Amino acid sequence: MNIYAIRAIYKFEMARTFRTLMQSIFAPVLSTSLYFIVFGSAIGGRMRAIDGVSYGAFIVPGLMLLSILNESISNASFGIYMPKFAGTIYEVLSAPISVAEILLGYVGAAASKSVMLGSIILATARCFVAFDIEHPIWMVSFLVLTSVTFSLFGFMIGIWADSFEKLQFIPTMIVTPLTFLGGSFYSIAMLPPFWQKLTLFNPVVYLVNGFRWSFYGKADVGVAVSLGMTSLFLTLCLVVVTVMFRTGYRLKP
Repeated sequence: MNIYAIRAIYKFEMARTFRTLMQSIFAPVLSTSLYFIVFGSAIGGRMRAIDGVSYGAFIVPGLMLLSILNESISNASFGIYMPKFAGTIYEVLSAPISVAEILLGYVGAAASKSVMLGSIILATARCFVAFDIEHPIWMVSFLVLTSVTFSLFGFMIGIWADSFEKLQFIPTMIVTPLTFLGGSFYSIAMLPPFWQKLTLFNPVVYLVNGFRWSFYGKADVGVAVSLGMTSLFLTLCLVVVTVMFRTGYRLKP
């Protein structure tokens, strides 16, 4: 294991975050805070509780995941796309570094940023909404697992994309709508039976419910199912990224 290579990639990617704190940290925290103010404090007080949890507290896990998913994908995809765009990817590919070491550097940095952002958002939420965390260890586990999974997914998008438009297409047109329709702001039990069954095909549902269970011990989907589906998606992303590197898909001319 080439620890020096992993550390170099990791430190470079983390340094980019601290050079762009306004875009990487402050902007998502501010936008999420506005959600807490509007839906948590202003509207939440006028809405009935869901499963015994106030509406303002109910949306905390969903809003955290909304930011984590977007930032994980954005950081990881941009991290690998820019070396492709600048041509410096060939230096990485020609170096004595394995696929696992490259992934540990890039994906590890992107996941670290997402975990850091999620922690800041969780602390910020305390300023607007009162909530408890019933299973803190599981909450941290789901936070890390989700960050790593979608950092891998973003890394895959960064390899696939050959333009800045494609880099933003999947997060904007697919991931964000799936997040909003995945129970971030409501319980899927509130939907008609047909839409409840259809919603179960949305992978974000399992992420949101697993994360929400760690907060309140209540969810629309069993925690074992949520953990299993998230792990399955993680494995699938890992396999696809490995195949991309092995075949040189859009990495080598």
